Amino acid sequence: MTIFNVLSFLGGLALFLFGMTIMGEALEKAAGSKLKAILSKLTTSPIKGLLFGAGVTAIIQSSSATTVMVVGFVNSGLMQLGQAIGVIMGANIGTTMTAWILSLSGISGEGILLKLLKPSSFSPVLAFIGIGLLMFSKKDKMRNFGYALLGFAVLMFGMETMSDNVKPLTNVEGFTNILTAFSNPILGILAGTVITGIIQSSSASVGILQALCVTGAVSIGSAIPIIMGQNIGTCVTALISSIGTSTGAKRAAAAHLYFNIIGSIVGVTIFLIVRTIFQPDIFSASATQWEIAVIHTGFNVFCTLLILPFIKQLEKLVCVTVREHKESKKEKNVLLDERMMLTPSIALENCQNLTFQMAELAQESLFLSLRMREKYDYKDEETILAMEEKIDQYEDALSTYLVRLNSKSLSQRDNSIVSKLLHDLGDLERMGDHSVSIMNVYRQMHENNLKFSDKATEELEILIKAVNETLELTFSGLIENDMTAAFMVEPLSEVIKNLRKTLMDKHIMRLQEGTCTLEMGMLLSELLHDLGRIVNHCSNLAAYQIEYSQDSYDVHAYIESVKKGTDPLFVNLYQDYSRKYALA
Repeated sequence: MTIFNVLSFLGGLALFLFGMTIMGEALEKAAGSKLKAILSKLTTSPIKGLLFGAGVTAIIQSSSATTVMVVGFVNSGLMQLGQAIGVIMGANIGTTMTAWILSLSGISGEGILLKLLKPSSFSPVLAFIGIGLLMFSKKDKMRNFGYALLGFAVLMFGMETMSDNVKPLTNVEGFTNILTAFSNPILGILAGTVITGIIQSSSASVGILQALCVTGAVSIGSAIPIIMGQNIGTCVTALISSIGTSTGAKRAAAAHLYFNIIGSIVGVTIFLIVRTIFQPDIFSASATQWEIAVIHTGFNVFCTLLILPFIKQLEKLVCVTVREHKESKKEKNVLLDERMMLTPSIALENCQNLTFQMAELAQESLFLSLRMREKYDYKDEETILAMEEKIDQYEDALSTYLVRLNSKSLSQRDNSIVSKLLHDLGDLERMGDHSVSIMNVYRQMHENNLKFSDKATEELEILIKAVNETLELTFSGLIENDMTAAFMVEPLSEVIKNLRKTLMDKHIMRLQEGTCTLEMGMLLSELLHDLGRIVNHCSNLAAYQIEYSQDSYDVHAYIESVKKGTDPLFVNLYQDYSRKYALA
């Protein structure tokens, strides 16, 4: 073996890792909506958690990435420790998919069918299809599929390159002696742990082991402990990720480590007993690539079946060993965890859910401030101010997070969601400000014992009822994705616009007649301004929702088109609302 073989092997390894990354990212983007659906249905059931972990890992081709994501979920409060353990178990099974894909390169034979199954035969075709989809397809899903095909072709080419360049090692006595040393289970486990810990991917380290199998120097007996060690080594990524997180997140990372250590201890014990007592010849036989895949899958399924009935006990062990310190008892879950960006589609789903929570706060704050016209309560004032502060915190955290998330490799649809959410956040934050402004008007009236005239109060009541209905329609459209409600916002907002103008004209007339004081006139004017701005924000939110559902973002063009009165639905709704909220 020459230096050129070494360089070619390293180049093959680089292509192998690069192809795996590209394929995983492309598949994750293509399956983004499905991942969201799986997450939304995730419950405390260990079986569902296991299926979720296996499914996600099979898609993104990395148990380390899945486990880091789980640490982020626990740190954000989206997942409990019991759920996390089930997902981690599933991740260990899902990651074995890679080994089966790579084992295709070990197919040999002269038959046409066998030759067609070899990656060297069909990878170029997949690469050609992939580049064709990238160059000519405009659909986001098809382009992602094209990236996945290219990633697979690069991955398999890297695998072939590694295998071809380690074949000369077959006749190198020193290399054979090194692999023979790994027949010692302890050394094998250590080797698997260290190598996987360095490259932080059990899938990649299993791929390297499969590439070494072409030398014929890797026996089944030495491969088994190495694979056990690879399972332990893959925990390094999650352990590093848990630094600086909540106690729950640290426990999730520890559960991953304990699960693999316990499985490896039981596995190596059984392995030693069988080897010592029965001394099966199969342990001395040279391992093939597909046999590595079988061992990898078999061991991970064995570990899962072994520990699945004892999830509660594993959870207790983790809680006993990773104790909650006094200062950590006051920990608050981090709503937006950086680790969740490993799966942008799920991170974005979390952002949407938090935006809905922010919207509910804004809605509650507005309703509470408008109810102050009936009775002013200082406790309600404190509640509104606290809500407004929390709304500001949501807006600041989500905006920063979404901007960073937008720099990730997102699908076109997810990019559209990011744009919409950023628009929504701005409108929701300003609605919170207007709720405080309305509260201040009513506080000033309460402290100075001021009241609007009976006529002004009657007219204002009609306007506020219309505004309340607008708020209900807007938030129903936003939070519940009720497009019927969203379409009803704009015609009602036009009616409210006319109502405000009429109320202002009548107010000016009362000032001229001397039946209204200047101070009350200023308070009414400020109140009308806030109500108008709130409705404008409602109009924006509804328009964003409609435009998003129609894959278009020209919000202002949409608003102008409905205002022209050419839309029959708009005209009918406008007429109905005009009659409903007509002034006496």
